[in-house]
Amino acid sequence: MTRRPPEIVVDVLLIAVAAVWGASFLSAKELTGEVGVAPAVALRFLVAASALGVICLIRRERMPRGRGLAIAALLGCSQAAVIGLETWGVHLTSATNAGLLISLALVFTPVLESVASRSWLPRSYFVAAVAAVVGVALLVSGGGFRLPTAGDALVIAAAVVRAVHVTASGHLTRGRRDSTLAVVCVQLVVCALTSTAVAGADLPLAVGRLTASGWLDVLFLGLMCSVFAFVVQLWAVRRTSATRASILMGTEPVWALAVGVVIGGEALGLPGLAGGALIIAASYAGQAIERRHRRALAARATSGEPVLAVAPPP
Repeated sequence: MTRRPPEIVVDVLLIAVAAVWGASFLSAKELTGEVGVAPAVALRFLVAASALGVICLIRRERMPRGRGLAIAALLGCSQAAVIGLETWGVHLTSATNAGLLISLALVFTPVLESVASRSWLPRSYFVAAVAAVVGVALLVSGGGFRLPTAGDALVIAAAVVRAVHVTASGHLTRGRRDSTLAVVCVQLVVCALTSTAVAGADLPLAVGRLTASGWLDVLFLGLMCSVFAFVVQLWAVRRTSATRASILMGTEPVWALAVGVVIGGEALGLPGLAGGALIIAASYAGQAIERRHRRALAARATSGEPVLAVAPPP
C-alpha cells in the first residue's frame, strides 16, 4: 500500500510551482535581453521537451495516437502561442507588470468556460472582472494614467490565449485516458518545433553567444518552469483537491511581484502596488464566485432541479 504524503508536503510543492512560475518572468526578461525573443523561447522548449521525453522513456509512457495525438498537437500550438506572447511581452515591459497581468487569465478562463457550457456566471463575477480591469489601469499608469505599453498589451493577449488554452484543454481531453505526461510531452515537442522554426538561423547564433548566466536562465525556464512544474502539478493535484491546488498555484503573481522588485530591482509606485493588489484580489474573488456557482449547478443537477441559463449582464 502506497503511503499518502503529508498534506504540508503537497502544499509546499504547489507553492514551489507558483514560485518558479513567478520567477520565470525575470529569467525570461534577462534571457531575451541576451539572445532575443524567438531564440529564448526555442531554447526553453528544446530543453523542456528533451527532459520530459527522457522521463517518458524511463516511465515507458504510451504516446497518444489518432484523435488524442491531434488534440495534443493542437494544444501544443496554443501553448506555444501563450509562451511566445508572454515572452515577447515581458521583453518589452517589466517582469513585475508581466507577472501581475498574466494573472488576468484567472478572470478570463471562467468567462470562456461559461460561454462553452452556456451557463452564465452571476453578476458578482463581472463586478470582480471590472475590478481587475481597474487594477490593470492602475498598474500600467506609471504615476499618470496612460494606455498600456506594447509589452503590457502582449501579456494581456497572452492571458487571453492562456484562458482559451485552459478551456480547450478541459473540453478536448475530458473523458480521454491518454497519459497526462505523454500529452504534455507531445505539446512540448510541438512547441519546440514551432519555436525553432520561428527562431531559424538566429538560434545557433544565440547558442554561440550565450553566457553562463544565460544558460542558467535557459535551464531554469526549461527544467524548473516547464518539466518540474508540470510533473509536480500533476503529482500534487492527484493528492489534494483541485480547489486547494488552484489557490496555492494562484500565488504566482505574488511571487512575480516579489522577485521583480526584490531581485530584479524594478520599481513599483503606489498606484502600481494598488493595481497589483486589486488584480490579485479580484482574481481570487472571481475564482471563489465561479467555484460556488459551479457547485450550485452540480447540486441542482444532482437533485434533478432544472438548471436555467442566466443571461449575461448588459
